[in-house]
Amino acid sequence: MVLKLRNDFFHSVLLDEEKCKGCTHCIRRCPTEAIRVKGGKARIDEERCIDCGECIRTCPNHAKYAQTDPLDAIQRFKYSIALPAPAFYPQFPPSISIGKLINGLLSLGFHEVFEVARGAEILAEEIKKYLLSKDIPKPVISSACPAVVRMVEEKFPSLTGTLLPLDTPLGIAAHTARLRAMKKGYHSEEVGVFFITPCPAKVTEVRQSSDDKGRIDGAISISQVYSRIINILDELDEQSSLQLASWKGIGWARSGGEQESLNEGEYVAVDGIHNVMSVFEKIEMGELSGVLYCEAQACVGGCIGGVLGVQNPFLSKVNVQQLVKKYPAYRELEDREWKELVRERVFLRRHPFVASDVLKLDTDYRKALEKYQTIENILENLPGLDCGACGSPTCRALAEDVVREKAQEIDCPFLLREKMLGLSREIFDLASKVPQTMNEERGMQKIESNPDRGTSEGKSGG
Repeated sequence: MVLKLRNDFFHSVLLDEEKCKGCTHCIRRCPTEAIRVKGGKARIDEERCIDCGECIRTCPNHAKYAQTDPLDAIQRFKYSIALPAPAFYPQFPPSISIGKLINGLLSLGFHEVFEVARGAEILAEEIKKYLLSKDIPKPVISSACPAVVRMVEEKFPSLTGTLLPLDTPLGIAAHTARLRAMKKGYHSEEVGVFFITPCPAKVTEVRQSSDDKGRIDGAISISQVYSRIINILDELDEQSSLQLASWKGIGWARSGGEQESLNEGEYVAVDGIHNVMSVFEKIEMGELSGVLYCEAQACVGGCIGGVLGVQNPFLSKVNVQQLVKKYPAYRELEDREWKELVRERVFLRRHPFVASDVLKLDTDYRKALEKYQTIENILENLPGLDCGACGSPTCRALAEDVVREKAQEIDCPFLLREKMLGLSREIFDLASKVPQTMNEERGMQKIESNPDRGTSEGKSGG
């Protein structure tokens, strides 16, 4: 499957119209109300979509899917590097060592493996330094989950200034891995860096990595790699020397792992995109001012709950807990290594956070207020059932669509029914009227006995 850009912004979540039955499961679960049902098919608003994968998770017809790169894409490069997500390890039983899994990736054709879990460990040390800074907005919101970042920019633009202004574990791992390959004598264009991803939002993050040294050349789903490795496990040798990550980075696979790597503090961890929205609403109202750091992940359970994984997320959580205990040794970076990372600007976030205006009713303040009042007026006529039968997720969403000229009030089946009843009454009233040239009592008797014949006779009699 070939990845492509659409309308200047890449989206990994796509719709298979042939499989779509026009049900309303997806519009009810989409956190940004980016989906509508029109003409019996779902339609994804690309400006609102944050690629969280909730629609993939809830669609009973499997009409939503995430596009990723095929495994053979690594053959385009002279030297290919795999970046397995921390969520990759707990897809397998904890009895299978990480060294063996890394060897499995090498057996698929990769020349080197650099663990994103190691990137997470390096980032954790930098986060601790940042949290010691003065005059930073609190709570600082983790920017590790791209779906959460996108949602902040879209639904909570006032919180963009509180997002952690550092690169993600994935970005740090990609940058570091490419530098290592270039030190071996390879040119940057000869090196292919590929992320083994648990979710579609990470695919979108990959496609936005335009920086040369931090560039990621593709994203391959965990499910695709898992199916290859699981069949050759018995043939793989133990390669413990290849493992760099410890419990600090491996724990990032599940919710709470990030804050554990930061040691104790006034932290909060929230997972599940709808739970995240609820917490962010509290942050906007100033109710979490005593919290220093907020770890937020779109998938329930964290990255182990990503839709591109294969293992039950609850079992994966158990596996993570055992892996954390199994690999306690953490290797500190030497001073020269830290200086090199700083010199190469590895921690610098390449894409600044930008508050989106996609939800604004109008750029003109007065017009926006007028449209808002119109929405409230329309809402008074709607039933308030949020049934989704109109193709919009809620009655308020329908009212907003009407104001944005993307829908009509009679798209609501209840309003349409009332209008049709009103029209039928008018038709009946009209049919009951007698021409002035006809005796009303005689005319009504004829209408009651045979309306068509009575009207005809009345006209001829005139």
